[in-house]
Amino acid sequence: MDELTFLGLTTGGDLLRTDYIHREELQHLLAALTAENRLAMEISLALGLRIGDVLNLRKNDLLNANDGRITIRELKTGKTRRLRLPIELLQRALSIAGRIYVFEHRIDWRKPRTRQAVFKDLKRIARAFRVRPNIAPHSARKVWAVEKYHQAGLKRVQELLGHSSEAVTCIYAMADELTERRTKSRRP
Repeated sequence: MDELTFLGLTTGGDLLRTDYIHREELQHLLAALTAENRLAMEISLALGLRIGDVLNLRKNDLLNANDGRITIRELKTGKTRRLRLPIELLQRALSIAGRIYVFEHRIDWRKPRTRQAVFKDLKRIARAFRVRPNIAPHSARKVWAVEKYHQAGLKRVQELLGHSSEAVTCIYAMADELTERRTKSRRP
């Protein structure tokens, strides 16, 4: 994999595993996903959450949502966040919610759907449409971060993503520029 150095960070591995894709292109792909995986990705795109946090949403979290306000505890960081889920997404999520989790595991209803299930579905669609960028569920978080960066600036995006490092936030907030640079460096 090509490496790119940005703000003193070399982004050959972890930070640019997935590429940025424009919202419109991503939404075209989402339309071809299974209904549950599409909804999970749409929630990720609306809130900037990691797909694992979306899949871990419990039905009771949504039933107790006032004006779409939900409280989530991030699996990766353990941080608690209060977010506003658009009412339309809230209603759709409640309409498909399982007994415990909004997104039930296909075999065991006592567990949430896996990140890998969404990943495989998205990769299947990307291959079918011959999408060149390396997209994955995490691409939705990058789309969200780029849009928020252009609206509110780097500090606000850092706060909303819960990053302690401004440099890591830059990787997300400027994912569109970084992907473009990487794409240009691959061209002959």
